[in-house]
Amino acid sequence: MVKVAIAGGSGNVAREVIDRILAKGSHEIVVLSRRIPHRTDNSNTKWVQVDYESKASLVRAFSDIDMILSFLAIPDPSSMVRLQKNMIDAAIEAGVRRFAPSEWGSTIKSDMGIYGYKDEVRRYLAEVNEHDKRLEYCLFQPGFFTNYFGHPYSTAKYFSMSATYVDFENRRALLVDDGDHKISLTTVQDMAGVVAEALDYPGQWPTVGGFSGSEITLAELIQLGEEIRGPFEVEKVFSKDLRAGELKASWYPVVSHPSIPSDRSDEMSKMITTYFLRGVSEGGWHASHEWNDRLPGFSFTPAKEYLTSVWKGRP
Repeated sequence: MVKVAIAGGSGNVAREVIDRILAKGSHEIVVLSRRIPHRTDNSNTKWVQVDYESKASLVRAFSDIDMILSFLAIPDPSSMVRLQKNMIDAAIEAGVRRFAPSEWGSTIKSDMGIYGYKDEVRRYLAEVNEHDKRLEYCLFQPGFFTNYFGHPYSTAKYFSMSATYVDFENRRALLVDDGDHKISLTTVQDMAGVVAEALDYPGQWPTVGGFSGSEITLAELIQLGEEIRGPFEVEKVFSKDLRAGELKASWYPVVSHPSIPSDRSDEMSKMITTYFLRGVSEGGWHASHEWNDRLPGFSFTPAKEYLTSVWKGRP
């Protein structure tokens, strides 16, 4: 049994992953946190207080750790880069074998400003491994979480739900161009399952670790919504406007996330929707298949099955 450190382990996605890893019973979980909570979800996890700004603090925390999974989510991009670089440097010094940076979504081709910090962390990981393999790492990229399209109905224990640009509840959608851009959909439960399996993968981790439960175009997703829920009001937006940073639409979803300050909700919602839809048009949510290929026995939940189970019979 080896130790796996979870950075940002109090976050909703991280907690889904922690539960799935513990269910396998083959790894010890160490949750890293700036503050130790008075109560924790699971007595089978060990909590360690760290200062992410201090490399020495991180080296001490990583002294007997085999793998690190980062789920840090901080609104300030420069802080995200700095803290993850600190973790990478500390992991190398402490002799950690594997590292996964805070990805868990868009692909290497995303070109989305709100995720610019990911590009910097990716470049840094490539740099430190340029001449010698100093740290095995993987960019886990499941595409878009299918669960979002079940909003407001939650089917996961911790995952934070939010409305999105295909709004099943209100039967409306924003369509980019002709809607022929592919996106990858994976439930958060399947994402957690893939990560748990990947920890025991005997071969080298792929640098880019894409996977998906379903591949579907935006137009097909809207069509699926109409099959389940009835006619949608569809409003078209254009990639040329999105590239210019403009969302020319009569509505956009209110995006709720623990990292978004309440007083910036409207501003951030519009910006995030613009970047997400731009990402759709540029292939940023169409994941590759590295973990699908390496875990052929893993059973994913198709988008149609999941969304039908959530919405069938609801008014």
